[in-house]
Amino acid sequence: MPLTPSVPARPDPAASHRAIENLIARYAELVDGGDFAGLGELLAGATFTGSGSPVSGADAIEEMFRRTLIVYGDGTPRTKHVTTNVIIELDDDTAAARSYVTVYQALPELPLQPIAVGRYHDRFACDGTSWRFTERRVHIDLVGDVSRHLRAAAG
Repeated sequence: MPLTPSVPARPDPAASHRAIENLIARYAELVDGGDFAGLGELLAGATFTGSGSPVSGADAIEEMFRRTLIVYGDGTPRTKHVTTNVIIELDDDTAAARSYVTVYQALPELPLQPIAVGRYHDRFACDGTSWRFTERRVHIDLVGDVSRHLRAAAG
């Protein structure tokens, strides 16, 4: 019997949508939990572009978050990232997504309030079994009091 290379099955659209939504939610969970090593792992194969130069690679992304975000005694930035209006466009084993993000923060001396509102533009790839980020671009449209969230704003 001749050997033929296996062709990965085309990703199921419904399962793909759910997997991509989970990646988007996982990002928020990791940021809000102060798990910057986890963010590096999640985005290891991606290029991250925020307010600075694009960053790639797990170690560089982890370090960028450590340099940028203020972390409090509980090990978190005391934020909640709420992602809404998620639009996912599939194309075989790649996908693009757009979504809105609202970042809330509260501290003993800071009442709960939105501190930033913006958009995520993401790209993903599927290796036949799982989806992963290949790009995350963050566009912040409205900024509130980020002095207790971003190191540059605090200094």
